[in-house]
Amino acid sequence: MSSDTLAKVPAPEIPEQVDALRIVPQRRLGQWTAAVVVLALLALAVNSVLRNEAFQWDVVADWFTADSILRGLWLTLWLTAVVMVLGFALGTLLAAFRLSANPVLRAVSWGYVWLFRSIPILVQLLLWFNIGALYPQVLGVKTVDLLSPVAVAIVGLTLHEAAYAAEVVRGGILSVDRGQIEAAQALGLSRRRRWWRIVLPQAMRSIVPPAGNMLIGTLKGTSIVSVIAVNDLLFSAQLVYHRTYQVIPLLMVATIWYTIVTSVLSAGQYYVEKHYARGSERTR
Repeated sequence: MSSDTLAKVPAPEIPEQVDALRIVPQRRLGQWTAAVVVLALLALAVNSVLRNEAFQWDVVADWFTADSILRGLWLTLWLTAVVMVLGFALGTLLAAFRLSANPVLRAVSWGYVWLFRSIPILVQLLLWFNIGALYPQVLGVKTVDLLSPVAVAIVGLTLHEAAYAAEVVRGGILSVDRGQIEAAQALGLSRRRRWWRIVLPQAMRSIVPPAGNMLIGTLKGTSIVSVIAVNDLLFSAQLVYHRTYQVIPLLMVATIWYTIVTSVLSAGQYYVEKHYARGSERTR
């Protein structure tokens, strides 16, 4: 068909009704209904908690900042920090063993992770607490005098956390593309600079999220040391309600403090993740 013929073809007529068409947003009746139902149930739950006299919120307010509770909170925070630092230090060493070319070091690291991930943390604490039955003396010192309840808590929790930290660190290192390490070698960077400038910043993107979860889990997990009479936050609350028989209010005191601290740690984790996510596709 020639260009003259195409020029003579009339344009299709557009019905007048098309001008009156308008875009109508999709109605999401199901989503709005579900949202209203969830908010109503949430409001009922909050109202029942606040208006339930069994919670004894006046007692909660009286004990919330009591000296014994704050001392227990401080010990919980201190124990969490010590266990995380020591656990990740030992876990990093185990991860290096696992990535080593030495088969003996790899086997030792694998065996450690397998063993301490297999034994429940409560069992580990009780075993360390009763270690004197197996070894009454160490280097001429009575084991009972050498390991106080706090020392037992540090040892037990650290060995437990190190097993998980080793896998977190190993996974973070393996997430770094091997080609970047080879490129850094080609540029003549020293081994230390390769790890500090190339491997570690990229590995942290994979290490920080699970490490943050481990930190929060360790904070809450320290409550288990109350079984060996370590005066942490939960044990401090238990000492009070064993005297006053106000079980629910004191448990609420501990619950609120745990919630506040974990919320602060979660906010810190978000900003640390955002820092190490710079330059990547996912920055939220």
